[in-house]
Amino acid sequence: MSILIIGGGNMGKTYAQSFINSKLIAREELFIYDKDKLKIDLINQFQLGLGIQELGEFVKNIDTIILAVKPQDTKNLFPELKPFLRPDQLFLTIMAGVKIADIQSQLGIEKVVRAMPNLPAQIGMGMTVFCSSDKVPKKDLTYIQNLLETTGHSIIVEKEDMLNGATAISGSGPAYVFYFLDAMINSALEMGFSPSEAHLLVEQTFLGSVNLIKRNNLNCNQWIEKVASRGGTTEAALKVFDQNKVKEGIKKGLETALNRARELNEE
Repeated sequence: MSILIIGGGNMGKTYAQSFINSKLIAREELFIYDKDKLKIDLINQFQLGLGIQELGEFVKNIDTIILAVKPQDTKNLFPELKPFLRPDQLFLTIMAGVKIADIQSQLGIEKVVRAMPNLPAQIGMGMTVFCSSDKVPKKDLTYIQNLLETTGHSIIVEKEDMLNGATAISGSGPAYVFYFLDAMINSALEMGFSPSEAHLLVEQTFLGSVNLIKRNNLNCNQWIEKVASRGGTTEAALKVFDQNKVKEGIKKGLETALNRARELNEE
């Protein structure tokens, strides 16, 4: 199965490297298109597939095409790409805010899978949510899921609107984690720890906590109870969080992110 990745940016290169490392596709069957010569030179230098700067008749022989460009780039890309397409080709798009129906109508194709990956995909620990048009057969969905899971885990959903929820939770989620990490690191610095000590304290605490949840059946509240003894330091901090409605603020932020994702889909 040959693959053409359109877009040689971070995600395009991430997919290329992940596909090759997983041995799901041979290097000679993987093509990456970008107009930026520097990006293509780097792709060819690191042997991430065959980097190309021009589209042509060869595109008709490609089995799967991955759209990994910015949404605003489609205005020039789609007219250039459309003459070289077959109606039965399989498309995977990771463009935020571009609906399946729009891609189908603009390119004259039917089989489209739309996915929302996140930043940790770059280190093989990503979370991707995806859905598809009703024209994509089950075997193709399985194939796409196998591709996506070379970068981490994935969830398939039936309704395209669920991708807006994925954007708010997992797509934007790493920034929320970094936000909380930063607050804790700054507090550790103010308490007298060195920068390296503050980072180690906070990062290892997050890693350890996430792995505790993954390896056991207890929920978050049950784990909180195990840490927060009555009258202790943890309980004192949690009371301040509750008084300042931190949990409500997080939920409100996620709702706002969801609404913004929906707005971008309509623009």
